Amino acid sequence: MARKKLMRFKWNEEVHNLFQPEKENYKTYKGNWSAYFNNNNPIILEVGCGRAEYTTGLAALFPENNYIGLDIKGARLWKGSSLAVEQGLNNTAFIRTKLQNLEEFFEPGEVKGVWITFPDPKPRESEAKLRLSGLRFMNIYRRLMPNGGKVYFKTDNRELFDHTLEVLATSDLKIKDLVYTHDLYKSDYLQEHYGIQTTYEKTYLNQGVPINYLKFEFLPL
Repeated sequence: MARKKLMRFKWNEEVHNLFQPEKENYKTYKGNWSAYFNNNNPIILEVGCGRAEYTTGLAALFPENNYIGLDIKGARLWKGSSLAVEQGLNNTAFIRTKLQNLEEFFEPGEVKGVWITFPDPKPRESEAKLRLSGLRFMNIYRRLMPNGGKVYFKTDNRELFDHTLEVLATSDLKIKDLVYTHDLYKSDYLQEHYGIQTTYEKTYLNQGVPINYLKFEFLPL
C-alpha cells in the first residue's frame, strides 16, 4: 500500500496535467488558461472533484469544452489525472488547492460553468462557510462568471440541498432558470447527468437514497 502511494505521489509530481504547490507552474495560467489548452474553449470546473468522474466523463463527451477538476487531496486527483492521460483527454487539467482559493487560479470571465458533485455536507453551523454550495462559495462562482454561467449541483444530503435552495432564494446572486428535483432518477432531468455517476453516488443509489439535483444560470452583471 505504501508503495502505491509513493508511485501516485511521484506521478502527481511529474505529470503535466496536475498543478500542485510544489510545482513552479502552480499558478502560472491564471488569466491565460488558453495557453495551457491551446484554445479559447469554455472552461468548466468540478469543485471538490474527488476522483474527477465528472471532469473526465464530461471531457470525453464534450471535447469542445475544457474541464478542470479541483480538490485538496492529491490521492484523489491522481485518479482523475491518470485516467485523463490514459484516455488522451487533452481538454482536462487538475489543481490541488483549498477551494476557497479558487480566485488565485482564475480571472473573472474565465469560467463558464461549475459542477458541485456530492460535497462534504459540513452539517455543523460553525462549518457553514465551508459548504461548497453555500453563499460564500456561490459568491466566488459569481465573481468568476460575471458574464453569466451555469451551476450544477448533485447531493444525497437533503439538508444540504434545502439549505442551498434557501441561499439561492434569499441572496442577491442574480440567477435565472433555477430547476431542481429531490429525486433525480425519477425526474425529467435524468438525462442531464449524462450517465456519469460518482463513487459516492453509486453507493447511495445502492442504498436506495434519492439523489437531489439542481441547476441554474447566473445573469450577466
